[in-house]
Amino acid sequence: MQIEKSTVLITGSNRGIGLAFAKAFLARGAQKVYAGARDPSKLSLAGVTPIQLDVNSIADVQAAAEMAQDVTIVVNNAGIANLGSFMADDAEAALRNHLETNVLGPLRVSRAFAPVLARNGGGALLNVASIASWITSPLLASYAVSKSALWSLSNGLRNDLRGQGTQVLTLHMGFVDTDLTKGLDMPKATPEAIVERALQALEAGAHEVLADEMTQQVKAGLSAEQAVYLAAR
Repeated sequence: MQIEKSTVLITGSNRGIGLAFAKAFLARGAQKVYAGARDPSKLSLAGVTPIQLDVNSIADVQAAAEMAQDVTIVVNNAGIANLGSFMADDAEAALRNHLETNVLGPLRVSRAFAPVLARNGGGALLNVASIASWITSPLLASYAVSKSALWSLSNGLRNDLRGQGTQVLTLHMGFVDTDLTKGLDMPKATPEAIVERALQALEAGAHEVLADEMTQQVKAGLSAEQAVYLAAR
């Protein structure tokens, strides 16, 4: 997928990885970047086109698709990551919230923009998943379920959209230094490094990108005799 002169829509682009994506697409010569956020007034990056987009709002998603008819790349980045185990009192509500935003949100956006991408030559969907697609811990229980589901959703969308020539790329990475991981004491990649790997993979026509060494090791460990996801964490 060629980034130069492309038209991009990014969900959750007001901070973190979403903001890094917006900056990187502009730097690589995208002709327009729609920056989606629940509150567009918080978007301060020069050169983007702000657009109100709460992925949990069907009305917002439909309005965005009607407005941004020139889009050729969609980045499903918006997501939540709340901490807690399945034994917590609010576990059911927490899981429901994660699935609503991290799975149904990308599904809504993908379904709304699939016809737009088809009319514009196929284009690409880039779904921001995680190393938690394959491993979990009590700290990130609901988040991990949602990212596993997003991985499966991406694989399904790839099959659904193959006929119209849409590239579906799933991005997996470990902890990244953003607001979502503030307070977690562990090694973290920079958003810029993760986005650079993702855009290289996008331009190469890839379907999956493992954006850091830890994620590469985990993916390789899925088929080990003692599978990596069975280990206590």
